[in-house]
Amino acid sequence: MAKKSVLFECQHCGLTTPKWMGKCTNCGAWDSFIELSEHQQDVVKKTKSTAVSSTKAVSINDIQESEVYRYSSLDVELDGVLGGGIVPGSLTLIGGSPGVGKSTLLLKVGSNIASLGKNVLYVTGEESAGQIKLRANRLKANMDTLYLLSEIRLEQVLVELAHREYEFIIIDSIQTMYSQNITSAPGSVTQVRQITFELMRIAKEKDIAIFIIGHITKEGSIAGPRVLEHMVDTVLYFEGDSSQELRILRGFKNRFGPTSEIGVFEMRSEGLVSATDVASRFFNRNSEQAGSALTVVMEGSRPIILEVQALVSESHTANSKRQATGFDNNRLNMLLALLERKLEIPLSGYDVYINITGGIKITETAADLAILAAIISSFRDRVISKETVFIGEVSLVGDVREVYAMDVRLKEAKMQNISKVLLAKKPLEKTTLKTFIVDEVTKLLEWY
Repeated sequence: MAKKSVLFECQHCGLTTPKWMGKCTNCGAWDSFIELSEHQQDVVKKTKSTAVSSTKAVSINDIQESEVYRYSSLDVELDGVLGGGIVPGSLTLIGGSPGVGKSTLLLKVGSNIASLGKNVLYVTGEESAGQIKLRANRLKANMDTLYLLSEIRLEQVLVELAHREYEFIIIDSIQTMYSQNITSAPGSVTQVRQITFELMRIAKEKDIAIFIIGHITKEGSIAGPRVLEHMVDTVLYFEGDSSQELRILRGFKNRFGPTSEIGVFEMRSEGLVSATDVASRFFNRNSEQAGSALTVVMEGSRPIILEVQALVSESHTANSKRQATGFDNNRLNMLLALLERKLEIPLSGYDVYINITGGIKITETAADLAILAAIISSFRDRVISKETVFIGEVSLVGDVREVYAMDVRLKEAKMQNISKVLLAKKPLEKTTLKTFIVDEVTKLLEWY
């Protein structure tokens, strides 16, 4: 009698092993392994196996370049994040915290595409068709070619696709869908992986653009196996609190265009719409207070002027607090140590709080100089003019270094009527802005 094969799978990352383990060696999750049935083992082996093909390798010089066709979603910000529009046959994953506006945005986009005469299918597994109808009435998204399907079974979705031809499909959400051929529960690693493979096959074979909504974990990543993000063509994340008016859609992966682009939306009574006058939405020029400084950061190819706020207060505990919102906390500690070392500012007995307005998370180093300026401004209780921006990266030895796309940043500052700029090196192109060269951190005190 043949020995029964046993296979365990991690429900966090999808790692398979013939033995049960208390802690996953791949993702570090505890008690995440479950035993797979024989049918589930066959599915896993099929999805992981490499198909044998008779295709031969071809020289790259003999391959003809294929043009990417796009059509507009009639939403300026979404088209910008996608690189110019929606690509037929693409599979896009959108994630974000509950209530941030994922379903609202895609329902409105589905209505926009339906208004172009295209058949759109909205598959909902979390809400009934009646609930979607109420939202559509509020968004004014009622179109004859926008079809709703309240279903969580993949097989029924395939039946609907055989019944009518669609050009755009929305899956809300991937964690609620399940296949009857797999015995595991909806949302499990096996279900999500197999359904995503099937949706990818449909998108490529029928040239249908498919958008799928994904739940996120408490750490902020897409729930399910990591392979989910590798399979799709585009990964978009919503940033921002559901209580805030502004929401930011950031692109983390795009096979058809540039990555790291962002789209700025605002929640209104008619739904999530593209924000107007984005350039001036992230800083306030009317009030000048101590602890505030302006900088220009690059989000993809878009320059944005941000306001950096700092609060330095005397600490009444043994351990001073250092907390940053929208900025890397480890880099903040480095900048504070630099201030104590180079400028001899005694910050060890003070609590320091940093906040980036507008809900944007700064991932580049161009805001270092503005962070230092805001901290010094709050510590000395001296106001910095809102007519000045600080642009520069600060090194561990106290040097202020030039950042990329300086001409684009200065052009944006000029458009917002900024008159002064502190930077590391004089720009190559002529500018009407009054520039102050700061190549060392110690020269910040000279400017003050």
